[in-house]
Order: sequence, then structure tokens, then C-alpha cells
Amino acid sequence: MSPTTIVMPPPPGGSRITSRIDAVTRIPLTHLAAVPPPPRSVKIELTSQCNYRCGFCAHRLRLKKRGEMDWTLYTRLVGEMVDAGVEELGLFFIGESFMCPWLADAIAFAKGRGIRYAFLTTNGSLATPERVSACLDAGLDSLKFSINNSDVAQFRQVAQVKGQLFYDSLANLKAARRVRDEGGYSCGLYASSIRYDGKQQEQMQALVSEILPYVDEHYWLPLYSMGSLAKEREEELGYRPTAGNQGRLEALREPLPCWSLFTEGHITYDGKLSACCFDAGDRWIMADLTKIPFAEGWNSAPFTKLREAHLKRDVAGTICEDCVAYK
Repeated sequence: MSPTTIVMPPPPGGSRITSRIDAVTRIPLTHLAAVPPPPRSVKIELTSQCNYRCGFCAHRLRLKKRGEMDWTLYTRLVGEMVDAGVEELGLFFIGESFMCPWLADAIAFAKGRGIRYAFLTTNGSLATPERVSACLDAGLDSLKFSINNSDVAQFRQVAQVKGQLFYDSLANLKAARRVRDEGGYSCGLYASSIRYDGKQQEQMQALVSEILPYVDEHYWLPLYSMGSLAKEREEELGYRPTAGNQGRLEALREPLPCWSLFTEGHITYDGKLSACCFDAGDRWIMADLTKIPFAEGWNSAPFTKLREAHLKRDVAGTICEDCVAYK
């Protein structure tokens, strides 16, 4: 069985998640500029905490102090983004948002302020039926579970946490479908998985087959390089990551210019606007949004200069130079 996207009937909320992903990773001509219009989509980090320590994720390296976003800052930024034209808000970035106690409140505020599509990705271990129900009540439009380990043995090796969390995440995914359907919510439920090689991929196929009845759509992702921040651990685990973030497996994009600079904003818990969707250590910070509005930060001088390099397809001498995508 080949690792392809599983297409299910359309979710209650309408369009498929892969269509939205592809729309973000495809840079439209309107945004292919050093000073583009505000993005349609933004991801904002409610908390930088995560209860996993995955070997392929730079989060485990603790490259910066961890914390939780201030509510006043969050509400201000959401308002600025909506006023600038942002329509889609991902309530996550590097951390695990179900570790944030006011996650449902954040969703409700964003929807009430004018965000048309609120989405969330989770490792699933803390997405209990009660928490999921609260998020759906608040208006969440999309909930995606990252299912990246084929069995508990691999989970312990990669995530480096107790194996019970592996079973919890699967149970929570299945329960989320029940909560969604019994409550009549329109939220789409999805899952993604990393495509590995050989026997590991065969094992992943078996797990994916188990969860397919519970999701509206499942798709495969390449193993990302996290901006080359996790190279050492990847080598230890025998991983061979793809260059940069080229999108999902069946709709890969060219690494230059990188879509992350042009079509989606990424905001850390402490209000920094990053150019990189993998920035776990504040290495790609383009603006401090605690000091300037979102729209001003989106077209800051550092951001403009970095985009110019990407448009020329020459990132030598920039912060992106060390990314495995360009070597």
C-alpha cells in the first residue's frame, strides 16, 4: 500500500484541510514581493510548553525560555490581525496548546473578533473529550492530530516520554470523533503522519488504517529538518529529513523562495514575529510585536531584506543560510 493522502467525504465544516494547507504553501503572485500584503493565515503560540521531547523537533533543545502568552497581548494581536485582513488563525506554533488552560477562551475570542477559521494541531495526549468539547463549543473549525509513531516502542524512543501517552493520544482521537458527531459540531477532524522508510513505513500504514474511520482526512508529511536545528538527534535516530518545509508530501513546493516568509505569520508566546515555521529558538525573529503592531512587523526592514534574498534565490549571508534546504 503506497503512502498517499486518504480522501474521505467532505467534513461537516466544508473544505478539506489539504486544500487549505496547499493554499498557504503556494505563494500567490499578490504575495510574491518583498513587501507583500498581510497574510491570510497566522499561527500564534499560546504556550511554548510541550509534554513530548520528540527527536525530530528542535523544541526539545530548550533554545529559549519557555512560557505562556499574556492574555492582553493575545487579544490585542488578534484584533490587529483581523483588522489587517487575517482570516485564518492557528492557535499553536512550536508548543502543545492543550497545555494552555485558556485554550477554549482563546478560540472563542478569536472567532468573536472576526477570525473566520480557527485551527489547531495537537499531539493528542492531552486532548481529552472534555477539553475537545470545550474547544468545539468555542467555535474551533479544525482539529488535527499528529500521529507520527507506529507503536509504543517507537513512541518511547522518539518522544522520550512514558508509553501511556501513546495510547492516550489514540483514545483521545477516537473520542473526539464521538464528541464531534454527538454534539453536531461542524469542526473538521484530521490526522497527519510522517512518512518514513521501509519497514517503519509499513508499520505506520497499519496504525493509519486503524484511525481512518475516525477522521475526515489523513495526509502524509515528509520528515522536516526544523531549520537544521535538530540535525544531531536526527542522525542518531537514522532520520533523513527533507529540505526546509516544502509542504505536505503530495504537494511539495520549491524550497526557495520559502512560503513561510510570504503567506503565513508565526508569532511566539512572547510576541515575536518569526519568518520561520520551525523557529524554536528565536533565530528568525523579524519584529517584536510587543512594541509595534502586527501589520508594521509583517513588513519590517529585516523581513523585507530577507524576502528580497529569497526572491533572488540566494540566501547566502542570511539567517536562512544554514538551513539544510539550501545546502
